Amino acid sequence: MLVLGIETTCDETAAAVVHRADDGTGEIRSNVVRSQLEQHKPYGGVVPEIAARAHVEMIDHVIRAAMEEADLRFPDLDGVAAAAGPGLIGGVIVGLTTAKAIALVERKPLIAVNHLEAHALTARLTDRLAFPYLLLLMSGGHTQLVSVEDVGVYHKIGGTVDDAIGEAFDKTAKMLGLPYPGGPEVEEAARHGDPARFALPRPMLGRPEPDFSLSGLKTAVRMEAERISPLSDQDVADLCASFQAAIVDVVLDRLETALDMLQETASRPTAIVAAGGVAANQRLRDALDAAATLAGSKLIVPPAELCTDNGAMIAWAGAERLARGMVDGLDARARARWPLVTEAA
Repeated sequence: MLVLGIETTCDETAAAVVHRADDGTGEIRSNVVRSQLEQHKPYGGVVPEIAARAHVEMIDHVIRAAMEEADLRFPDLDGVAAAAGPGLIGGVIVGLTTAKAIALVERKPLIAVNHLEAHALTARLTDRLAFPYLLLLMSGGHTQLVSVEDVGVYHKIGGTVDDAIGEAFDKTAKMLGLPYPGGPEVEEAARHGDPARFALPRPMLGRPEPDFSLSGLKTAVRMEAERISPLSDQDVADLCASFQAAIVDVVLDRLETALDMLQETASRPTAIVAAGGVAANQRLRDALDAAATLAGSKLIVPPAELCTDNGAMIAWAGAERLARGMVDGLDARARARWPLVTEAA
């Protein structure tokens, strides 16, 4: 089957066409992403109103480009999928409404996709991964450890009680005067810094529940920066390196706790999957790879372009659901909040 996927939950306008074969294998026929980075950069973060207007201006062009790249017309499609949340509600409405219009006119099934589910299922597109597996989702808005049991069956193992990891990276960058988006800037500065210079806290380390807390770490960075102000370039590099080292330690500890919880259950994972924009951080990926090997498992990280927001992951999640007859009506609603999990593990 061929499915068009539309993604507009934040500041990327994206569309893609994915083919899913009867044996469950997938192929990306097109994947077009238009970033709004330049519009938001002056504000140091995403402005919802600007994002929604940019989606309106770009959505038709992006879908047309995706269909042309795939060498398809709308009648060739078997379904139309769109991210229906969670996300910035103005942008979500743009993408979902567009998908509804195409589905209505072309008389195609509509699949309203949970953006988090799309991240959760991407590894099945790239690596043909079997269920169950453990998902470590790390992005600007989400930090979760989830046991992925099947399409539509997700059990939360742990999550953040305050800030998401990506948010902590971005806010740390902003405090230190680094450009937006902050995650890659912190990673780059950390390459030239001393991770042992500042004794930053490791929140939740050793706790029996694999939850995260990042606000205290972020505050500790601010207090150290104020203490030694004004900051030199080396000070910034050392703070970034120390912050990143703390993040790595926390993530590894929380992951180990989650794996221990799952080892003796029916949900024992076949692999560990890291997804979301923060999964592009090479220091974190290297540490996770070593941890997975030590645990007798394997780490799967989709390519960087499939870790950040994109239409291919929406199309694939739509195809997975469509193959199981899981379709939605034209009354499917846009959601600013939409938890992925079905129940606590």
